[in-house]
Amino acid sequence: MGLFDSIVGQVLGGLPQSQSTPQGGMPAGGGLGGLGDLGGLAGALGGLLANNGSQGGLGGLVSKFEQAGLGNVIGSWIGKGENAPISGGQLNDVLGNDTVASIASKLGINAATLLPLLATMLPQLIDHLTPHGQAPAQGLGEHDDLLSSLSGLLQKG
Repeated sequence: MGLFDSIVGQVLGGLPQSQSTPQGGMPAGGGLGGLGDLGGLAGALGGLLANNGSQGGLGGLVSKFEQAGLGNVIGSWIGKGENAPISGGQLNDVLGNDTVASIASKLGINAATLLPLLATMLPQLIDHLTPHGQAPAQGLGEHDDLLSSLSGLLQKG
């Protein structure tokens, strides 16, 4: 089971039954609970984390977290040790309604479904992409390079 499958399982397991998985176990709507394909999700995450993405890369995302008073949260994801949790509401405050709505629209889901997914996935991805406990000085890379890395990570077993 890949990282994506694991996280989607955690998130969908916490949703009301009407949005979760049917009795057969597989989510309705294309096998990913209406989340579309891995490429779409990797693209959305790449847009958040890439140097040339809408948020200004990891450094820009760190700044947004700091402005929202949550610098210690993203710092824990980058640093070594436990990742501090974040709620969907806090993540919405950091990213802004427009960014969340745009990502949700690209994935064909609503913000209420997207936010818990991102709140679960972003800490793990940022932690994985910063294995030495600090943000790389050159950032995480341009969108196309990061997209390739994220797609591979999301599909990993």
